[in-house]
Amino acid sequence: MAKELTLEQTFEKLEDAIGRLEGEDISLEESFKIYKEGMKLIQSCNDKIDKVEKEVLKLNENGELDVFEQ
Repeated sequence: MAKELTLEQTFEKLEDAIGRLEGEDISLEESFKIYKEGMKLIQSCNDKIDKVEKEVLKLNENGELDVFEQ
């Protein structure tokens, strides 16, 4: 079973992918592979951020805590 990456680890992997894509000696096939991996990482980031947003609490006008909703 694969360990889920933290948001910070996912960002680091994205930065690494960008660095590899910026390389001059990368083939078109490798570029597409890295691009697809990057898109999966971005989706993972979005999912993690959405999950956190749903868990954030906010104060309502009565001074009570409510779950954050979009």
